Amino acid sequence: MNLAPGQLDHLFQALGDPTRRAILQRLARGPATVTELAAPFEMALPSFLGHVRRLEASGLVASEKEGRIRTVRLVPGAYAPVRSWLDEQRAIWEARLDRLDAFVQTRKTSHRE
Repeated sequence: MNLAPGQLDHLFQALGDPTRRAILQRLARGPATVTELAAPFEMALPSFLGHVRRLEASGLVASEKEGRIRTVRLVPGAYAPVRSWLDEQRAIWEARLDRLDAFVQTRKTSHRE
């Protein structure tokens, strides 16, 4: 996995906030304006924009401004580094658990004899 230093950290920090995860869930259905995205949240617009900026800085979303309307959309493939890292971790832990299971089964068999 070729990542810029700190890129994975930025992605996990962006994903670490429930408001930002909710924004990403909404954007999975398609692009939305900032006003549409902010509607379900009880916070001032400048605070909400901070969440959008954090998502943009991490590379998970992109926005375009046309006149006074800012539209936000998911960036295709932006989750790939997170998924790759999690897949690597899963493989490591599955291998460890398989070795542990084999050890336990060996101990059970030798204990019966």
